[in-house]
Amino acid sequence: MKQLHRLNAVATLFALGGVACAADEGSAPVDTVVVSATRVGHTIFDMPAAIDVVDGLRIREAQARVNASEVLAAVPGLVAQNRQNYAQDLQISSRGFGARSAFGVRGVRLIADGIPASMPDGQGQAATFNLDLAERIEVLRGPFSAIYGNHSGGVIQLFTRDGEGSPSIETTVTAGSYGSHKLDLNAQGQQGSVGYVLDASRFETDGYRAHSAAKRDQAAAKLTLKPLDNAVLTIVANGLHQGDTQDALGVTWATYLRDPRAGETDTTDTQTPKRTLADRYNTRKSIDHQQIGANWEQQFGADRLHLSTYGGNRQVIQYQAFSKAFQAPASHSGGVVDFDRNFYGADLNWLHVAGLADGTLSTTVGLEYGHSGDDRRGYENFIGTQFGVKGALRRSENDNVSSTEPYLQVEWQSGSWLLSAGLRHSSVRISVDDHYLANGNDSGALSYSHTTPVAGVLYKFTPALHAYASAARGFETPTLNELFYSGTGGGFNFRLQAAHSKHLEAGIKLRSGDSTRINAAVFQIRTTDELVVDSSSGGRTSYRNAGRTLRQGLELSLDTSWRYGLSSHVALTSLRAVYDQSFGSVLKGSRLPGVPNANGYADLAWKDSAGLFSAAIEAQASSRIYADDANADQAAPGYATLNARVSSNQRWHGWQFKQFVRLNNLLDRQYVGSVIVGDSNKRYYEAAPTRNWLLGASAQYQF
Repeated sequence: MKQLHRLNAVATLFALGGVACAADEGSAPVDTVVVSATRVGHTIFDMPAAIDVVDGLRIREAQARVNASEVLAAVPGLVAQNRQNYAQDLQISSRGFGARSAFGVRGVRLIADGIPASMPDGQGQAATFNLDLAERIEVLRGPFSAIYGNHSGGVIQLFTRDGEGSPSIETTVTAGSYGSHKLDLNAQGQQGSVGYVLDASRFETDGYRAHSAAKRDQAAAKLTLKPLDNAVLTIVANGLHQGDTQDALGVTWATYLRDPRAGETDTTDTQTPKRTLADRYNTRKSIDHQQIGANWEQQFGADRLHLSTYGGNRQVIQYQAFSKAFQAPASHSGGVVDFDRNFYGADLNWLHVAGLADGTLSTTVGLEYGHSGDDRRGYENFIGTQFGVKGALRRSENDNVSSTEPYLQVEWQSGSWLLSAGLRHSSVRISVDDHYLANGNDSGALSYSHTTPVAGVLYKFTPALHAYASAARGFETPTLNELFYSGTGGGFNFRLQAAHSKHLEAGIKLRSGDSTRINAAVFQIRTTDELVVDSSSGGRTSYRNAGRTLRQGLELSLDTSWRYGLSSHVALTSLRAVYDQSFGSVLKGSRLPGVPNANGYADLAWKDSAGLFSAAIEAQASSRIYADDANADQAAPGYATLNARVSSNQRWHGWQFKQFVRLNNLLDRQYVGSVIVGDSNKRYYEAAPTRNWLLGASAQYQF
């Protein structure tokens, strides 16, 4: 907490200095037009919601563009952790939603170019985001997230750039600590009414932690066509391949203190010296993900028709680690997870704009449908005395999830008032067709339905000061992964209920001259039937519903342009997230695991008047994080880090060259970067890198 107070002091100095020193020669913060909250384009300043935009410059500025966590740290209310484990993806939570996810992203809706990156059950993968093509990322928090339905504790939308102008080709090479390197090649341009963007990249790393090497290949294409007047057809396709990505696993506190980069020793190993669990079982994951989508948008004067469709396939095989003794129960589905998923969906909506009572009424009516089907197998992870191989079959089933969600949004704007409201009805059906009954599983189905209303009002006191308030109800079904096991040792958990939440938020948005923007929000969220870990061991985690939780918090973001090319950005979050009802050994008032009660980001950047050189210093901090519901085990201590970056660019004829150097964790702090919530073996902790570096260079040619 002392470290966080230091960061708050730095942030306050940035803010006061920015207001005092801002001048016209500084570049003013941009009022970006966003669509995430109301589907009607407004600037952030005119939205009755907590929403932030990470623009393309920040995404590209001296970054590897491998993980969304590189830039999402600058967003208040959001915690985005690189787990240093590419087998498990990033750990992202919004106002505490999604913090318990052991892998992937849940509780937060992910969308890329209008195409869901979250499945109908709520599980998503941020690794599918292509940051090389990103134009901006919109991050929506609070009540208006609920209009996106199930698992919308927050919404993160990626928008890629359109191909435009004369053709160009660009290559970027980065290299850094721990054998990390990336090569990216992209081309873009426009021919007549057709714009195109193509991108391919390869990233490789030996990993900071033991047994964490990874190789990731990504490819993406985007076509923008104008086949009719006032109509745009956008086609996007992307693919992700990770072959045998090593899984570092978590470690106990004692192992972390002994060697943060080491793996957890397998005490049952008969070999001398004893191997780690990750080495003995060769824990790893392979991923193949491909999808294609299309968006059609047709303007009819002020009205608009929008249709998006998508489909894809995701294949995953994962080798887990646990002792052979855990294989004995017939209910266990084995240490190898193998599934082949096909998914598809569509979203159709109509926007109608009309005059009403000296104002403008915008009405959006839509219907969204999504479906995913898994052909899922489970195998033993041993043959005889050999571990880390695919053995005998232990699970065989087909899992299907579908969601049907009609929605309505209306917005009325007149003078100083903007009123917005929405309603969405979500029906989610999950079915299991079990073909292997020896493990105690059985076929069956679950259905969840809920109506999520949202309403908000914004009032413009002056052109420089706006205030708003909003409220909503949300819900969150169990994901497939949370339903796979029951705590009694049987199969599929048909008893889990959906969690329901009530959101309240109020905020102000302030402009000081043309150089400073301040957004502040206070919020409260009450949840019933919160989903929590029931038991987790031997490669299997079961969940239960656990009464009420309470989240109360404050978010602040500040952007300031100073004199002499200086600018700053500050993002601060204070969040009290607690269980509001006791259950089992968990007392009322215990903090939600995986959620810091305070975290912050601040940077001070400089750019020369010609735009040829830039530099920045960044500060990040977080308070301690508990890893278990009862808060009984060692919490991951709070930390504060400093980073620095320098970049330059040059132009010569049709060429543009860029170079950068980045130094992360300048003070060489050792800290826990993320925790695995609820692991009954107490292997909670995942260490973050100490001081590390990254170099990059790119060359672009414009034909």
